[in-house]
Amino acid sequence: MTEETSTPSPRVEVFESPDELATSVAGAFLRMMVVRQAADAVVQVGLTGGTIADLIHREIARLAPGSDVDWSRIDFFWGDERFVPAASDDRNSKKAREDFLDAVGVDPARVYEIPSTDDAESVDAAATAYGEIIRAVGQGAFDLLMLGMGPDGHIASLFPGLPQLDADDTIAVPVTGSPKPPPERVSLTFPTLNRSDVVWFVVTGVDKAPAVGRALAEPAPDAHEIPATGVRGRLETIWFLDREAASEVR
Repeated sequence: MTEETSTPSPRVEVFESPDELATSVAGAFLRMMVVRQAADAVVQVGLTGGTIADLIHREIARLAPGSDVDWSRIDFFWGDERFVPAASDDRNSKKAREDFLDAVGVDPARVYEIPSTDDAESVDAAATAYGEIIRAVGQGAFDLLMLGMGPDGHIASLFPGLPQLDADDTIAVPVTGSPKPPPERVSLTFPTLNRSDVVWFVVTGVDKAPAVGRALAEPAPDAHEIPATGVRGRLETIWFLDREAASEVR
């Protein structure tokens, strides 16, 4: 596991409700895309799934018509994905397409999904294939990586205590026997996630509060215990929290 010791300390922003958080993050996303597009030919974004991500995606789509974002100049990736059929509602990418990507007219060729059971014969093959995609398309770093976090402190599909936390020689890893269903998943590794200029954690709900409090404590716990502590942006890390999720931050 790669330690990131020279990156800036995380910043915390707290909102009264998930809806308020989603609107603020959506606006920040659109503004960041415009700024990055002024300097870069193509912006690369890593998306996440989950309830708050769904809210954010819908807000981005709602606010997009008033922005100057050029959707033809953004590549979209995922930090992790469930290894299930492409049409399954368990797929993070399916929900993101419906709520956001299709709604704003992103070219499907700019959306790099993790292979499903329709595309790969095994979760191992899916992880290998996605690593090859990242290597072929990636510019060496995500401009922005968005991550949710579970009540156990997991991010992407890197769960406490799993051997995948120590993978440091590959881009993506297969996850089997996930403590959260479905059991088979593909996740980017810590070294890959840490090649992000900006990382946004988006977390809501009182059930996440203990893990949030631990993740933001000083000194931070080991990433084997709270995997969220294993990822920081090279330029900036922001935790976007609702009031409930932030209730144990000291």
